[in-house]
Amino acid sequence: MTVKRLQNAYVVTHDMERAVAFYQDALGLPMKFQDGAKWAQFDAGGSNFAVSSPEEAAEGAMGAVLIFEVDSIADASLTIEKNGGEVLGSRDMGDHGRVLTFRDPDGNLVQLFQRAGST
Repeated sequence: MTVKRLQNAYVVTHDMERAVAFYQDALGLPMKFQDGAKWAQFDAGGSNFAVSSPEEAAEGAMGAVLIFEVDSIADASLTIEKNGGEVLGSRDMGDHGRVLTFRDPDGNLVQLFQRAGST
């Protein structure tokens, strides 16, 4: 077996409408498709990212840490909090870049990564 690529990553939500609004409005992810309150799939810069209902998720599914690369995290905190997220902090990693850590409205841990030298 050889892994070709990461096909998808998803988090579980108990409120699909709220989760979809958060990822569209706070992060600007374009919707690829939605299957009612079961599943919503987004385009995350050419990668697949989704939110799943507990019923649609793998049995025992628990959180992971999502890291989305962005051009700038300058105004992200205000947008995230305005849309129901909780900003936990940021860190300057010197030559590597900066990271902003937050929880989405379902409590899933998410980070935004900005490469050093990006505006």
